[in-house]
Amino acid sequence: MTRRRNGAGAERGVDMDVVLDELRRSGFLLATDPRLPSVAGLVAGGPVRGSWWSHPKGRAIFRVLEALVDHPDVLPARLVGAKITYVHRDLWPALLAVAEERAAWQTRGLTSAGRALLARVDRAGTLRTDRIAPTARSGPRGKAGDVGRFLEDRLLVHSEQVHTEAGAHARMLEGWKHWAGRIGFRRGTMTAPQGRERLEQALAALNERFAARARLPWRAE
Repeated sequence: MTRRRNGAGAERGVDMDVVLDELRRSGFLLATDPRLPSVAGLVAGGPVRGSWWSHPKGRAIFRVLEALVDHPDVLPARLVGAKITYVHRDLWPALLAVAEERAAWQTRGLTSAGRALLARVDRAGTLRTDRIAPTARSGPRGKAGDVGRFLEDRLLVHSEQVHTEAGAHARMLEGWKHWAGRIGFRRGTMTAPQGRERLEQALAALNERFAARARLPWRAE
């Protein structure tokens, strides 16, 4: 999925309306999930087993996922069950309060390569993974893509997929302060404990509705 384009070109219609209605109600939606409400399931009209790409409505699912990335009220993040989660604007203050805390669960297991990459993102605001030169001593866990995924999974950075000039894909890593400034979002005075509680309440309601046991990243360990 491409980077946010301020909502330009977002496709609407019955599928998009249904997805947005559920997103407003639930607070967040997964791209796909066998139990919790998901974009793939809503567009397909039921749970999607296996890859949604091979589903008869795969193209429609893709279009809605692309449109969500562009929507001004939607933020994708690896939040529920370490999966891509589309978070409604109502929960952004809670998400930012948690993401910016730099709590122990976020930094536990962070390698020297990870700390260095996080520091670079903090300084620059944004950093593309395909423009990070590998180092001889980084090792397998030091690859930019792998380290960036670790930072994303711990909510240390915001991340979106971009198409490179060479026609490949890379991740754009972005500091949360930079992201908030770029879109003009003010998270207010919510604290990290308040943010965790708000997100946990939203997920607990979903788990109860759908008899699921999904977890947030600080509860996964």
